[in-house]
Amino acid sequence: MNRIVLLTGSNIGDCQSNLNKANELIEEKIGKITALSSIYMTAAWGNTEQDDFLNQVLVVDSALSPMNALDQILAIERHMGRVRTIKNAPRLIDIDILFFNQDVIQEIDLEIPHPLIGERRFVLEPLNELMAEEIHPVSGKKIKHMLIECSDPLVVRKK
Repeated sequence: MNRIVLLTGSNIGDCQSNLNKANELIEEKIGKITALSSIYMTAAWGNTEQDDFLNQVLVVDSALSPMNALDQILAIERHMGRVRTIKNAPRLIDIDILFFNQDVIQEIDLEIPHPLIGERRFVLEPLNELMAEEIHPVSGKKIKHMLIECSDPLVVRKK
């Protein structure tokens, strides 16, 4: 069984319902959710001229390979109505793979661990809630130390 750590996010429509629906579909298509962080609210990162996001980290036990998990994630996003436009645009649902076991994967369409974990407070706060002692397989740092060192100024708060 593989342990996949995902980040879900939404800033269009009923964001809480969007996260809940994504969780249901993840359990149906990818695997059993074994841990959920609190839901966090934060201002948009990158393209700041949009509504705030709700984000949540999930830990999922899955028999899927990394590429199969990515295929299912993209299918869930499409099923929920996500249309990809410009980078960092508002989105109904966004699902990112943060970690896949302790694997380091560099494919054209998939980079694991997610390359921007250390730069994004909205990722590190919920990740720290669930796995503060986890060691990032590339940086070699614990998540709690990455959060302390994060220079992202955006305020992240529990909803």
